[in-house]
Amino acid sequence: MTENFRSGFVAIIGRPNVGKSTLLNRVLGQKVAIMSDKPQTTRNKIRGVYTAENVQIVFLDTPGIHKPKHKLGEYMVETALHTLREVDAVLYVVDVTAEYGAGEEYVLKALSQVDTPVILALNKIDLLDKNKLLALIAEYSHRFDFAAIVPVSAASGENVERLLQVLAQYLPEGPQYYPPEMVTDQPERLVIAELIREKVLHLTREEVPHSVAVQIETIEQRGTGGIYVGAVIYVERDSQKGIIIGKKGQMLKSIGQLAREDIEALLGSKTYLELWVKVRPDWRRREADLRNFGYTPQE
Repeated sequence: MTENFRSGFVAIIGRPNVGKSTLLNRVLGQKVAIMSDKPQTTRNKIRGVYTAENVQIVFLDTPGIHKPKHKLGEYMVETALHTLREVDAVLYVVDVTAEYGAGEEYVLKALSQVDTPVILALNKIDLLDKNKLLALIAEYSHRFDFAAIVPVSAASGENVERLLQVLAQYLPEGPQYYPPEMVTDQPERLVIAELIREKVLHLTREEVPHSVAVQIETIEQRGTGGIYVGAVIYVERDSQKGIIIGKKGQMLKSIGQLAREDIEALLGSKTYLELWVKVRPDWRRREADLRNFGYTPQE
């Protein structure tokens, strides 16, 4: 470790679907947080660890801040706001292609209660005219006293290295919390469950809303044949179960094939994945079910 080594914790925050998980995955160079073009994909804080020669940044990827409609939504927003109080800096991600509105006002109001530096990342600049970008930078500078504003494209990687340099400037000198090869401290079960849920969101599109939870029941080594993973996909209605299974089981087979590829990359081993689909009515509104699926409110 070099002298003047900096380390600290950075919360990635913003409205749903602005590209927070995509940005984290870009920084880490691999898939840790699942990505989807549907809002409110991230339900748990995902710790991603970026380590360079003179800095280690521990990212907390939070659920998007939105007006909750059920207990799961309340948990997600509570998790995001709680994270702001735990970190050395806040990375606020905004989608430059989306109109400024009440959602951004809500986030900025929450950020006004934070004492730590807030760095604004204007994401998806590859989709915006540069003249409009300059006007947007001026607008956000007027609305909030950001420590820095960095335009980036999480999709292409443009300016992401610059963003990391800026974040490092706002971290204290400190130890290297994690080994350099480590990119997350999340349990394998959680990451695998999220990878499976990502495929459900991707393949079912608008047919199945965010009433999907995935629970890993079994992970075990089976001789020299690789690793066996057994998982249950929970939905809230019978009609959703039918959609996920698909005609002659084809949809479930596709979900399994895509998820298995990512799981094998994660585990570095040949994997046999077995999926079941079960109905748990209104699980998002039940405290016991939320806890059972790992969504525990912050202390």
